[in-house]
Amino acid sequence: MNKMQKRGLPLDFPTMQANIMDVAGVRVICSFEEDVFFLAKCLKDQSDIEIITEKDYISHPKPNGYRSLHLTIRLPVFFAEKEIHVPVEIQLRTIAMDFWASLEHTIRYKKNLPINAEIETELKECADSSREWDSKMEHLLHILT
Repeated sequence: MNKMQKRGLPLDFPTMQANIMDVAGVRVICSFEEDVFFLAKCLKDQSDIEIITEKDYISHPKPNGYRSLHLTIRLPVFFAEKEIHVPVEIQLRTIAMDFWASLEHTIRYKKNLPINAEIETELKECADSSREWDSKMEHLLHILT
């Protein structure tokens, strides 16, 4: 409702359905990067799910180091008398990606502290380290399997 009010849209379901692409959101935490991409493929292969957008911040991280795979999908929701298709945002990431993103968000937004260039650099270095953890752990998985 807040998004609709900010955009000056009427507060009704058809307007929401047409204009708000994240009526619901789900974050899925996977062990390994390959699991993220496998799960994304499974969702894309579902015949009853429409992929609206895909933002691959794993292959193309944001400048601050943020990594995650975001899919906006439209999926059916069944009611007693009808079926509607609802947009949902799904964020897929590894444990390391989630660890970094959660703490970065707490530092950046929750504490209301000024972020200077030195802190930005440190946060980016932490993001790079988390990427290395993901790579090393996946490498170990492949050695063992």
